[in-house]
Amino acid sequence: MSKFNELSKHFIKISRFNHLASICGWDQAAMMPSGGNDARGAALAELALHVHDLQNKPELAEWYEAADLEDLTKEQRATLSEMKRSWENDKIIPSDLVEAKSLASSKCEHAWRTQRGKNDWAGFAVNFEEIVKLSQEEAQIRAERAGTSRYDAMLNLYEPGVTTENLNAIFADVKTWLPNMVTEIIEKQKSETVMGFGNDFLIEKQKLLGLDTMKLLGFDFNHGRLDVSVHPFCGGVPTDVRITTRYEENEFISSMMGVVHETGHACYEQGLPKHLAGLPSGTARSMGIHESQSLFFEMQLGRSKEFLGLISPLLNNLFEEQNAGAFGADNLFKAYTRVEAGYIRVDADEATYPAHVILRYEIERDLVNGVIGFKDVPEIWDAKMQEYLGLSTKDNFKDGCMQDIHWTWGAFGYFPSYTLGAMYAAQFKAAMLRTVDVNKAINSNDLSPIFNWLSQNIWQKASLFSTDELVAQATGETLNASYFKQHLQNRYL
Repeated sequence: MSKFNELSKHFIKISRFNHLASICGWDQAAMMPSGGNDARGAALAELALHVHDLQNKPELAEWYEAADLEDLTKEQRATLSEMKRSWENDKIIPSDLVEAKSLASSKCEHAWRTQRGKNDWAGFAVNFEEIVKLSQEEAQIRAERAGTSRYDAMLNLYEPGVTTENLNAIFADVKTWLPNMVTEIIEKQKSETVMGFGNDFLIEKQKLLGLDTMKLLGFDFNHGRLDVSVHPFCGGVPTDVRITTRYEENEFISSMMGVVHETGHACYEQGLPKHLAGLPSGTARSMGIHESQSLFFEMQLGRSKEFLGLISPLLNNLFEEQNAGAFGADNLFKAYTRVEAGYIRVDADEATYPAHVILRYEIERDLVNGVIGFKDVPEIWDAKMQEYLGLSTKDNFKDGCMQDIHWTWGAFGYFPSYTLGAMYAAQFKAAMLRTVDVNKAINSNDLSPIFNWLSQNIWQKASLFSTDELVAQATGETLNASYFKQHLQNRYL
């Protein structure tokens, strides 16, 4: 057997254990009784150690060297490159750190679920301190190997090829035009009247709305499902995708758009090339590209007047006892595109959303690099919220620095992906419009031309190309943030 084929077989074995870890992680967040967390955390840590050991088999170095000399196709060469990147990322981290971080993450995330509701920063900080310490330790090891800053080393796990220098430039530009644009939009919308929807939306009916919306968006229910968790997410594996949302009985907008967002992630996973299943080249290119798909579904598609026109009859049918006149496409569009400064990132409109991301990026960058300490986070968060959104979170930890789940996992370097994703999504939409009549597809209730474009240009290419190559092939150029700015101007001004 060729060494390339041996490596492929080995990575498929690793992917099967990662499959189990992913489903166990979903169950931990969505189904597991509270008392099971310690045992589950220990089991996941043991599984993480096993995968780490598989990634560090002594003979792998020889296999890579031999495979590199083999006569490989272009696709196989890309697959070998991704396998080697995964191996190099994993092998430099010692086993005891892998285990310690897995255990600490399970403990911190599980406690956060109740600590956030209690506004218990002091309790959260006990576990958060350990997460920060272990993440800084990991970042230092990666930075020394890569010759970069700590934060750049962690960023590379989520956005290969992107650096702090890139992000600083992109976000600095956004900060020159976004505040004035938000002010203009809010002023313009003062003259608009939005009809209220009422405040009694049974959760069972909201779930039916979510399921109908997922069908409309092409979700394959034979290979996935919808559940409930404290924080909406998409998990599982391409053949068994698990998405979650959360419900409030007094409103339906956040749960429905949470479903649309996570369905974007899920359709990307379900649309990855089947013949590369289990191989690193068959996975999503980066978290920025992953977020581009969820934000394409949620923002570019889901908040358009045309798409909301398809949702309108679903709402009228499910909530006929409510103010049915409010469920017309025009009023839905006004409600779903309302811009206002708010505390919660996942509920933010697309115009103020980048401010939430930039705030988190600046904090986690300085935290990982050791410029600030974990105790400084609430005060800095409050200062940046006041500067960027005009709101104070002083002593309001649950709506401030404790609102997100990412840092409980030690996922430092993830947050920039959200705004990069919004920028990619706008650029993909602009490119799509050159060959696809998007509004016609939506109005005809046949979204297949939209999904076909995404499949051909994004989903089926998986990780066979770098992010820059993928975006350039799809749009004719690498990331160009001006498309995002233009999209906001067109929709809101």
